[in-house]
Amino acid sequence: GKEVVIANALIAILTIGGQQLFSFFTFSCPCHVGQNLIYGLAFLGVPALILLIVGYALNNQTWRLVTGKRSRFEKVTSSNRLLKCKLVCFVLCSITGRALVAPVTWLAVTLINGSYYICAVSEYVPVYYYGAAPNVTASERSRILATFPCSQLVPPELARARDEVILLLRYQSQVAGWLLIAVVVITVFLSYCLASCFSPLSFLHFRYWSSYVHNEQELFDEATEQHSRLYAMQHVKKFFGFVPGSENVKEIRIPSLREWQAISGLAFLKQVDEEHYDYSLLHDWALKERANGKYLRIDEDA
Repeated sequence: GKEVVIANALIAILTIGGQQLFSFFTFSCPCHVGQNLIYGLAFLGVPALILLIVGYALNNQTWRLVTGKRSRFEKVTSSNRLLKCKLVCFVLCSITGRALVAPVTWLAVTLINGSYYICAVSEYVPVYYYGAAPNVTASERSRILATFPCSQLVPPELARARDEVILLLRYQSQVAGWLLIAVVVITVFLSYCLASCFSPLSFLHFRYWSSYVHNEQELFDEATEQHSRLYAMQHVKKFFGFVPGSENVKEIRIPSLREWQAISGLAFLKQVDEEHYDYSLLHDWALKERANGKYLRIDEDA
């Protein structure tokens, strides 16, 4: 849908901006043998991995998929087990597709930029400086190549060779970045085509179903907010003796020290029977205790 496309575009734009700032303020190649590769790959892979995990964590479908799966009330028969596995695989693919937007954008932009790739593989370039310094050992050659990302460390006689090596590595990095973008675009397009081909709904029916699911979720969220507020209001009224927001409050209840202690502290979700839970300590108190105790009348003038 349009909302998904807009959300993915915003994520990609924010990732590109973050990558540019990240590169400008934090990236500085060590230009040392054995450290360039680790440093360059860390800047390439670690942010992409973090963005992937964040993408999974921010998707509500992830928590819908994993929450409550160990509940003993959920019974799965052998007849619908295969169908459920197919549904789980489909949802996982959908979640992964959304989560991959930011890390793929990060990898593509960093490869097109070329700085990280140049730093990571400069010491492994299979060239002999185009005729420069041919009589050095392999270890010395690697040490010199490792300094190529840092122009101030390269001897003047190797400046031309350094420029040619940097151009070669930048070319490789940018080609890899554009190939990654092409592969992702083709994969996404083919995935949507296959999903549409195997859809049991026609084009207009599918649009109606998408609209229905969207409206149902909005209405459900509104009903959840109102229902939980009204339900909680009954428990708060029992504890304090009046409904929050009321204009004509005649009296208020003065909770005892024992009651304050009963609703204070920490508590987990508490199961009271096979079908119901207590959501909080106040909820547990309201269902178990009677609202006896001291009441104080409110002066109408006040």
